[in-house]
Amino acid sequence: AGLLHDVVEDTGTTLKDIEERFGSEVTLLVNGVTKLSRIEYKSKEELQAENLRKMFLAMAKDIRVILIKLADRLHNLRTLKYHPEPKQVEIAEETLEIFAPLAHRLGIYRIKWELEDLSFRFREPDKYFELVEKIAITRRKREEYIRSVISILNGKLTAMGIEAVIEGRPKHLYSIYEKMIEQQKNLDEIFDVLAVRCLVETVRDCYATLGIVHTMWTPIPGRFKDFIAMPKSNMYQSLHTTVVGPKGEPLEVQIRTWDMHRTAEYGIAAHWRYKEGGKGDSEFDKKLAWLRQLLEWQHDLRDAREFMESLKIDLFADVVFVFSPKGDVLELPAGSVPLDFAYRIHTDVGHNCVGAKVNNRIVPLEYQLKNGDIVEILTSKHSGPSRDWLGMVKTSHAKTKIRQWFKKEQREENIIKGKESFEREARKQGIEIESVKGDKLVEIGKKFSIFTLDDLYAAVGDGALTANSILTKLKLEEAKTEKKGSLAEEALAVNTDFKPSAEWGRPTRGIRVKGTENLLIRLAHCCNPVPGDPIVGYITRGRGVSIHRADCRNIVSYQSHESERLVEVAWDREFKEPFQVKLEINGMDRAGLLSEVMAILSEMKISANGGNARGKKDHGAVIGLVIEVKGLEQLEYITNKLRQIKDVYGVRRVSFSGQTLS
Repeated sequence: AGLLHDVVEDTGTTLKDIEERFGSEVTLLVNGVTKLSRIEYKSKEELQAENLRKMFLAMAKDIRVILIKLADRLHNLRTLKYHPEPKQVEIAEETLEIFAPLAHRLGIYRIKWELEDLSFRFREPDKYFELVEKIAITRRKREEYIRSVISILNGKLTAMGIEAVIEGRPKHLYSIYEKMIEQQKNLDEIFDVLAVRCLVETVRDCYATLGIVHTMWTPIPGRFKDFIAMPKSNMYQSLHTTVVGPKGEPLEVQIRTWDMHRTAEYGIAAHWRYKEGGKGDSEFDKKLAWLRQLLEWQHDLRDAREFMESLKIDLFADVVFVFSPKGDVLELPAGSVPLDFAYRIHTDVGHNCVGAKVNNRIVPLEYQLKNGDIVEILTSKHSGPSRDWLGMVKTSHAKTKIRQWFKKEQREENIIKGKESFEREARKQGIEIESVKGDKLVEIGKKFSIFTLDDLYAAVGDGALTANSILTKLKLEEAKTEKKGSLAEEALAVNTDFKPSAEWGRPTRGIRVKGTENLLIRLAHCCNPVPGDPIVGYITRGRGVSIHRADCRNIVSYQSHESERLVEVAWDREFKEPFQVKLEINGMDRAGLLSEVMAILSEMKISANGGNARGKKDHGAVIGLVIEVKGLEQLEYITNKLRQIKDVYGVRRVSFSGQTLS
């Protein structure tokens, strides 16, 4: 899979070709790292967001996807000098924003350091080489100092019966540069430029070594961290301390076991187990819970900018550890407020929050939590979220839950708006008000995959459907029932096994016109008929015959004042060319939705000639596609398959002008 990772993007090879040759497992991995390129996006940021969504979805299924992606990105950076400067900067920035922090989150420090240093070199070459020069000047002095420290410490540990390997720990350039910027200090003032690492056999040896180090040299206050007792979320464990070493120089010492060291270097890759039948290590699965949780929280993010910002906060931000009154530890992004804590405990605790206590003191809801805070949430069953909360909370999880609450409230408003819209349109069309409340309307709704009256009202209320299109269809259904015998109604009743007699002209573009031939034929864009649709012809002024669906609202209009221009037409059964149809897919704006839609079309060998995707204010997604079909039966099969996709609310056929069609 690693060797094939670019094949789909850069050659004519398809995922199906890979599956036939290498099997479904390799195909899953290759697909996970293959970027999306065949759909039209409004911006480069939107494309980047959708590619990352796809990658994270694939990661949740198989962690090997990200191992391939990180190796690919590292290779890209090692060969980046062959790209033009703007491309170098773009790739370096994306690496520092996304891939290096992701390697950190997965604990793969061996790759993280190199990703950061190479990106630093290409993004800010002047500062990079200036720092390289400064460090080179003092290299010999530092190396001699580290050798001296190792000798002293090794002798002491051996005397105490502790078996250890001590090595100098090179500080990486980007890490040093970040600390210089963050602390506004010169290179000489950074504490941990000089550092050693002690590798021992047991946890007990770790703490014994720490005691010896603190006995030999004075510890610097506030510089001790115990990641063994409280590991990082990426499984990293170690003891860190900074002491005043020989000659009064600040010295950082890291102490860990060999197992901890393997995890620190290779992170999730050191723990990954892939067993027959797809079963993984249960402890490893628990460690990956954050990834699946992250994906769940990203589902309701409606636009690319919001997704990218949320990703950087939830996945890559610094963290704070806070406590519940019962002593449970929760990890939250730095900058989180009590509401983030409340929603992490439970959705209802968040919704019903009326206040918070931190360390037994009442604090405002926008108070930023700090490490070690004990947080208690005050609730009331009669309270609910405020829209102001969206500006306070830090985590996308909390934002998602707040928005879902308002979306549910909004549905009630949409039902009322939709009902009022129906009643207004009914009065305008002279239809009895009772007709827009009964079973007849529900039957019409089923043609749009809507099965209850409230759902139909809500769809009209939020603009997904129009009252006009529903009522026009209702009138046609009633007309059929009453057998009024109009030309459109006859067309609606045409037998699909139509066999032309001599009075029907020769076909043009798949259409036969009764009583004539050699006419210019065009399919009307207002309703876009396809083979299988009942159709009626309209003789235009100077542009031949336009072919409409029999239930097109324009045909209904022509019947009242230009019925003499309507002619009988029928599909030619021998015509095999495909017809273009526009579909609109409404669903939840979640990771991978667009990819799943395209996968189904690809599986069915359906050509998509154009497409676009956009977010809606209610956190939904609208995907517009122009596809080619051979007839109504195939179209219905496709729409039914698309409706089965998780989080798809509805699939409707629309005209190229946007009018809803059944």
